[in-house]
Amino acid sequence: MLQTLVEYMAGEFDNQEQARESPAWFVHLRLWQRPVKRFFEDSLTIFAEQSNVLKLDQPYRQRLLRLQEMNGGLNVQYYQFKDPSSVKGAGQQPELLDRLTDDAIELLPGCTLQIATKPLAQGFHFVATPPLDTRCVFSLQGSMIQVSLGFEAMPDLFLSYDKGIDPETQQPIWGALLGAYEFQKVRSY
Repeated sequence: MLQTLVEYMAGEFDNQEQARESPAWFVHLRLWQRPVKRFFEDSLTIFAEQSNVLKLDQPYRQRLLRLQEMNGGLNVQYYQFKDPSSVKGAGQQPELLDRLTDDAIELLPGCTLQIATKPLAQGFHFVATPPLDTRCVFSLQGSMIQVSLGFEAMPDLFLSYDKGIDPETQQPIWGALLGAYEFQKVRSY
């Protein structure tokens, strides 16, 4: 199952159709999710980065997702880069990932997802949600950030529920405010 999940997630994605239908609520984005061979021997790792299609040279939200089998199920643990600029653009230039080292990343405690698997007529539908009573909170460039994470992965579709949360009010402030970003796979990696 783990290898199938990585195959579904690995690729270049675009939400052009959604952005065209609801431009007031959904920015036209490009999402890159590239397998990374380094790091953890007991799991598979994906580098993720996204960009507004009007500013492909200004990608943001660089992160690592460690996918592993645990306790009979699948989990995802998120990591951040100590210096995001060191990998900025790696979605389009994967060679930037070749020089990554373990000390370039840090664990994001509480930023984990549990994955449920449902069979489809052709393939599987993976649904990743946070465990109850967890919060994904971390420091980035001196600011405290809180994020609500979640995704669904199918053979040619990736739905992202990620959104930023105001730590004081607990209200969503950016991201998937009106539902998931619906990314169609345009290229597999």
